[in-house]
Amino acid sequence: MMDNWKPSTKAVHAGTKRSQYGELSEAIFMTQGFLYESAEQAEARFIEAGDDEFIYARYGNPTVAMFEERMAAIEGAEDAFATASGMAAVNGALMALVQAGDHIVAARALFGSCLFIVDEILPKFGVEVTLVDGTDLDAWRGAVRPDTKVCFLEAISNPTLEVIDIAGVSEIAHKVGAVVVVDNVFATPVFQKSMELGADVVVYSATKHIDGQGRCLGGIVLGSREFVRGPLQTYLKHTGAALSPFNAWVMLKGLETLALRCEAQAASATYLADALTGHKAINRVIFPFADDHPQQDLARRQMTQGGTMISLDLAGGKAAAFSFLNALKIVRISNNLGDAKSIITHPATTTHQRLSDAQRSGLGITDGLVRISVGLEDKDDLLDDILAALAG
Repeated sequence: MMDNWKPSTKAVHAGTKRSQYGELSEAIFMTQGFLYESAEQAEARFIEAGDDEFIYARYGNPTVAMFEERMAAIEGAEDAFATASGMAAVNGALMALVQAGDHIVAARALFGSCLFIVDEILPKFGVEVTLVDGTDLDAWRGAVRPDTKVCFLEAISNPTLEVIDIAGVSEIAHKVGAVVVVDNVFATPVFQKSMELGADVVVYSATKHIDGQGRCLGGIVLGSREFVRGPLQTYLKHTGAALSPFNAWVMLKGLETLALRCEAQAASATYLADALTGHKAINRVIFPFADDHPQQDLARRQMTQGGTMISLDLAGGKAAAFSFLNALKIVRISNNLGDAKSIITHPATTTHQRLSDAQRSGLGITDGLVRISVGLEDKDDLLDDILAALAG
């Protein structure tokens, strides 16, 4: 029956398991271990645990399993494994797919920690990494090789909001047998189904829109059952990136309102992007559905909405950016995103500060660039706050 449900219905009900008490809200199973009725049962479970059998919370937990099943249903994936953070999901997905001597091609426009994994950690373990302009399919074609095992990208890049052709990259990758891993955080599971576009593995920082209220860390990796319950689970259960049952419960509650929040936030982001375009203090307003966005047509093909994020390139550089941030009253300074509260950050001095000037310049991260995660406040209050801060 669930196969016929729409995503919003799945976000409320999918994966629910009730105890003998028949609780309406999902239960939190706050336990590390599980009991066995006999030594023989323990032996059998360690050989192969059933779908609803658990051994240790690092391997799985009933509350965590509900979150995994619900996310898999929403995303259209066969299975999922939840992690302690979004970066644990990215690291786990990549490490489970490669070994020394393998080759990865990745889009160069990545969140700072994602770039650190592909540019510094993986090469230490003998994995060769090639970074390309993710928006250029010819660059992907020129970079993939017979030994390429993974193509990794952010569906919408952080913080310059480049949009990557997932179907195009997937076609290129699959010709050489490579797995396509997509970080879909900015696009959200509400506005884009990356697996339908050709992605093999999708990762999320559940800390962002899925929680959506700044409470908990969490992440999740989605893909085929063979991958998730094979190399991914093996890597993650032994390296300890388990999501806590309480955080999983918070994420389950967040999923119930995910679509409502994201739709409202995207509507406000569209309104702000339109209203701020042409302002004398702004060199450029960056928003995937904006008429001047270089990948606007692609964004509209892949996504149902332009997302909840906008970036502004202020004319006065770092001084103007800092003055603007400090003058805001409603939009608050923080490096998180996807929150009910509107949040702003200056990437050049925070999330991407470890990059060289040349690297930031190559990615379009100027000293005047600010990234705004649009929240649930009244859109006119947000616009007034931004305009007043721009006026100084």
